[in-house]
Amino acid sequence: GCVTCLDYDEHYILTFPNGYGRSILTVPWIELGGECSINCSKTGYNASIVFHTKPFYGGKKHRITAEIFSPNDKKPFCSIEGEWNGVMYAKYSTGENTVFIDTKKMPIIKKKVRKLEDQEDFESRCLWKDVTYNLKIRDIDAATAAKH
Repeated sequence: GCVTCLDYDEHYILTFPNGYGRSILTVPWIELGGECSINCSKTGYNASIVFHTKPFYGGKKHRITAEIFSPNDKKPFCSIEGEWNGVMYAKYSTGENTVFIDTKKMPIIKKKVRKLEDQEDFESRCLWKDVTYNLKIRDIDAATAAKH
């Protein structure tokens, strides 16, 4: 993926974790797992992120660890750990420990999406509108037909 921060004229290239469907026979939940990276070619800063999958027995869900590197440095100046959907803590090379982010306290920002009639035929929401509608009304057969 690509993210541009217009206020800083920075452009980031990032990779994403894998998504896994878990507990299909009981209460299903989605788990993220794998290694990701974030790189800024302008500044040279980069991050390595690991989404840890829950062990079969014990362990916690949604764990994440990350290291942030300055340009051309082999050692991270910041390490992060916690839960990607909860609280993450930062430990800096100076020895300082802080809350990096608490996602539960972040405001929810409504997406800005053009009206369906203003979208092109192959834009995601327009293309998948019938599937989405039928899933909402729990008509799986109609959703499957619309998907084809």
